Amino acid sequence: MSVRTLDVTTSKAGELAVVRLSGDLDSRTAPAVQEHVGTALTESRLLALDLTDLRYMSSAGLRVMLLSYRQAQRAGGEMAVVGLSGELRMIMSAVGFLGFFTIAEDLDEATKLLTEE
Repeated sequence: MSVRTLDVTTSKAGELAVVRLSGDLDSRTAPAVQEHVGTALTESRLLALDLTDLRYMSSAGLRVMLLSYRQAQRAGGEMAVVGLSGELRMIMSAVGFLGFFTIAEDLDEATKLLTEE
């Protein structure tokens, strides 16, 4: 049995707080993502969740996505999801999540979409 791992990094890209996920988002790694999202939202009201290097997302990962969205809303912020693979886009569409998020191909597009007045 292989152990799933996830690297979570937080950075700034202009006005955006960026939480970048690389690896597998599941019930074991979900709490770390939630913590990073919370920290990022204290630093900026604009959040980009970069999933470009995400290999796998379980239902716990989808729950983190929804909780992150709600957390951004409560903080008066906005959230974009960046770098969705075709598979993740299909899953998020099937569960009705695509309508919650601003979807962007990269951080530049996320910045433009979130900062448009």
